[in-house]
Amino acid sequence: MIRSAKPLSMAEVKELLGEEAKELVAFIKKFVKIAPSNAKQLKKDLQDLGIVGLGEEEIIKIIDIFPEDAEDVRKILSQSSLKQDEIQKILEVVNKYKK
Repeated sequence: MIRSAKPLSMAEVKELLGEEAKELVAFIKKFVKIAPSNAKQLKKDLQDLGIVGLGEEEIIKIIDIFPEDAEDVRKILSQSSLKQDEIQKILEVVNKYKK
């Protein structure tokens, strides 16, 4: 039975699963681009931007895909019509977390 649904980044899923599901964790690890603690902070930083149309699900997509440029952000958020300055703010926040 599903009690609640909440979008999680792959980094957060990896942290929740721990060692209980080794094969699944190994698979997710191939795609995770950020540590779970950094993913949580990035999520908060993106929420703090206060951009209309940038909901929790969109933020999770950004964390999982880690866009490189404005075109990547537009592809991720194709359902939203963001202004160029909003896209730039998103990229500035994401770039702080790149290794």
